[in-house]
Amino acid sequence: MSLSNSQAGRAGSPEADSLRMGCGWGRQETDKAWILVETTHGDSHPGSIHLGDLAQFVDKGIISAGGTPAHYTCTDICDGIAQGTAGQHYSLPSREVMVMACEMHAKAGHFDGAVFLSGCDKSLPAHLMAMLRLNLPSLVVPGGVMEAGPEGFTLEGVGTIYAQKRRGEIDETSYEFLRSGACPSAGSCAFFGTAATMQLLSEAMGLAMPATALIPAHLNALKDAARQAGKRVFELIAEDLRPRQIFTQKALDNALMVHAATGGSTNALIHLAAMANEADLDFSYERINEINRQVPFILNLKPSGKFTSDKIWYAGGIYRILKELKPFLHWDVLTVTGLTLGENLEILEKTGHFLNMPRFLSNYGGKPEDIIRPISDPLRPEGAIRILTGNLAPGGAVIKVSALNPKMRRFEGKAKVFNNQDDAREAVLSGKIQPGDAVVIRYEGPAATGMPEQFYITEAIASHPLLASSTMLITDGRFSGATRGPAIGHVAPEAARGGPIATLIDGDLLEFDLDQGALNIIGVNGQRLAPAELDSILRQRQKQLKTGINEPTPKYTKGLLGIYCRYALPASEGGGLSTSFP
Repeated sequence: MSLSNSQAGRAGSPEADSLRMGCGWGRQETDKAWILVETTHGDSHPGSIHLGDLAQFVDKGIISAGGTPAHYTCTDICDGIAQGTAGQHYSLPSREVMVMACEMHAKAGHFDGAVFLSGCDKSLPAHLMAMLRLNLPSLVVPGGVMEAGPEGFTLEGVGTIYAQKRRGEIDETSYEFLRSGACPSAGSCAFFGTAATMQLLSEAMGLAMPATALIPAHLNALKDAARQAGKRVFELIAEDLRPRQIFTQKALDNALMVHAATGGSTNALIHLAAMANEADLDFSYERINEINRQVPFILNLKPSGKFTSDKIWYAGGIYRILKELKPFLHWDVLTVTGLTLGENLEILEKTGHFLNMPRFLSNYGGKPEDIIRPISDPLRPEGAIRILTGNLAPGGAVIKVSALNPKMRRFEGKAKVFNNQDDAREAVLSGKIQPGDAVVIRYEGPAATGMPEQFYITEAIASHPLLASSTMLITDGRFSGATRGPAIGHVAPEAARGGPIATLIDGDLLEFDLDQGALNIIGVNGQRLAPAELDSILRQRQKQLKTGINEPTPKYTKGLLGIYCRYALPASEGGGLSTSFP
């Protein structure tokens, strides 16, 4: 076993042992493999509150295998707590802060390997990115999922009931009861949002141990998963097996296929692009469309389906999903077990995993096929995501097809343009948005405001009985993993980079066609125009934009957001920080 990092650190810094011993290490511990146990433990939200305790079980595994653990932490912010405020602007930039913190901890601490514990929207992607950047022998332990609240109520429903309360559809007592019970325990939220999506994908990509994603956080199985990860990292060091040997182009392909089949959060596309950037892999919108045309949508989970994400593990977990997708996947990819994805599946089948796990599920009156549909009888024959292009989004835009009303496969409507989410949301709640309107929210991309989620506006529309099937939302911002309804995001180039969305004015006629994969400006003042006449108008608007007319000054120029907005890559490239500084 090569302990080159810890031994080189000790040789170069004779004070290192003294300082480690000052933290309680003994002389024997300094001679062993140094293992970084990186968590996002903190009082930030339920998905991180329990990770400090869970890390103690990682320690048990590391110590039993002959290594020495050291705990470091950089906690994450909560998208839900920040939601609806300027705090949301810090959400995507916070991922970059955590990646850099992990890099700093590992490099300055001279570690031979690492175990990462996280489970939420930005923390888990940050840890996966850090694993690839550092390329130390390492693995991730997904932090588990909370139980559902009363009558299966989950956090993403709070936006809906808030809008319903505003419209007088539910009373204050019911509103407060559901809101109070939406997060009944530790763990990530129990709907299939970004956190749940990234937990599943971490295992599907082979960077987490089998059957460890989305374990209900109150179960002892999560502690055992942490213990086994501690043992396994020691073996990864001995085998010199590193994340970039696991996260290959084929593994990225597998992740995109699982994403298509499960209706995962559109945020996962940003995170997978960022991971691809760290690992020098190709990430393309063309490949996403190709996969989503082939792979059916099979996962019946909220917000677009019936069940809560704490039921997936009981149904057999990601490997039951992978088993259903067998004709599509690359089964020869390596995983952190040292075996291939296919070999892991064979072991689970031989040990009775798929027979025994549903015995948990029977407690809730469900069957695995209710949650994970067979590909012979999918929820939809196509995948959950589609990338759109056109004169409004020449760089692409993203829509979650699985959350779309089937009546909305084609839409034509007049633009009502807003430069922020708050004004658009108020317009919806106050009745100023009518069926047939195309609500446009711009200057919400990475370069403008850090690319905050547009969650409350989507809930205001999706929860409205008329607007949900007649109104389209189009934005250069991004959406919560809980988003449902007619929502098109990640429009590129974004307004702050001079994209066509910056030139829109009220009354412009917009067209969305899912079958054609198109998003276009087709007229002005509510009237269609001939292509030549329309192009002339749009070119003139673009010239005005370039001369500074209608171009707002940067919202943030100092601090974290000032740095991020100045150097952020587009969402299609992962939304990380550019390394090409002027």
